[in-house]
Amino acid sequence: MLMAHPAVLRNLVDQYDTLRALHAEKGGDEVRQRMDDITYTLCVSTGTRDIDAALIAARHRLAGSLTQDDSVLTA
Repeated sequence: MLMAHPAVLRNLVDQYDTLRALHAEKGGDEVRQRMDDITYTLCVSTGTRDIDAALIAARHRLAGSLTQDDSVLTA
């Protein structure tokens, strides 16, 4: 199975956390739709079927990633 780059996973997890906070405060349709999109992308990126499992898998993968890994940026 292909795994998303740690930088991509970090971005998705950060976006999800931000949107979850916004949804708790404002709960608008746009925020909900964006949360659904991020949830889907996280699930696909981690090979899981629900957001809880996706977040666990992403955070597990991030825990072992190199902090200075910039391979996604180099040719």
